[in-house]
Amino acid sequence: MMMITGNTEIIAHIGYPTHAFKAPMIYNPWFEKAGVNAIVVPMGCQAQDFEAFLQSVFKLTNVRGALITMPHKVTTVRLLDEVLPTAAIAGACNAVRRTADGRLQGEMFDGEGFVRGVLRKGMKLQGASALVVGAGGVGCAIAASLAAAGVGILALHDVNTASADGLAVRLRQHYPVLHVVTGSNDPEGFDLVVNATPMGMNAGDPMPMDVSRITSTTFVGEVVMKTEMTAFLAAAAQRGCRVQIGTDMLFEQIPAYLEFFGMPSTTPEELRSLATLQY
Repeated sequence: MMMITGNTEIIAHIGYPTHAFKAPMIYNPWFEKAGVNAIVVPMGCQAQDFEAFLQSVFKLTNVRGALITMPHKVTTVRLLDEVLPTAAIAGACNAVRRTADGRLQGEMFDGEGFVRGVLRKGMKLQGASALVVGAGGVGCAIAASLAAAGVGILALHDVNTASADGLAVRLRQHYPVLHVVTGSNDPEGFDLVVNATPMGMNAGDPMPMDVSRITSTTFVGEVVMKTEMTAFLAAAAQRGCRVQIGTDMLFEQIPAYLEFFGMPSTTPEELRSLATLQY
């Protein structure tokens, strides 16, 4: 076990409740193996205390950064000195660092993890057409990262039409040449379709879209992590589609976090081999 010393750097993992936190079980085994004198520490902070707590955390000289999770991802945006583009589009932030001049800078990496996974599986995103169903925090982040990756057409759907429409406005502001459409969850004809809704968390959940309309050449992605092969992914795979499971997004984004914090990085495969996840 790694020895904590006076030189150990802390990455604060802030959210509430903490019992479902997975980051310590992924980062800390990697830090130990790589000889990085750092530790991810879960910190349970309720909403009413978060603003003051975040400021206090970054007054500690040995804090390298913070991972932000529910229910604080949206609140964090207004507490930053600089909001980087993906966080601005998503309207949420899950990583904060302190710059050399003491400013708090934040970004959102859920979408980056999703995109890195898709690219590593061989899909070409430049100029592709994509449908993202679900415009909550993770759906917004994925849409923003797909836009940054150069997709040509991005369709958005959410049962709350205002959420999808608001996301479309922010995307057009940052990516004026991107063709953004809203309103339909029909997956026919898209190169990539993504379930960014909670549908699939529980047995018997309805499908997020009509799977019979997905062609075999479409790449299908999922964000639900409770089960690796959700009913939606299983149905897509039966149609011959390449698929990406929800936990791929988790493991793919951690190298991006490490780069953001200026720490030695690694591969998703190594992180998986070392992780001590408990479901």
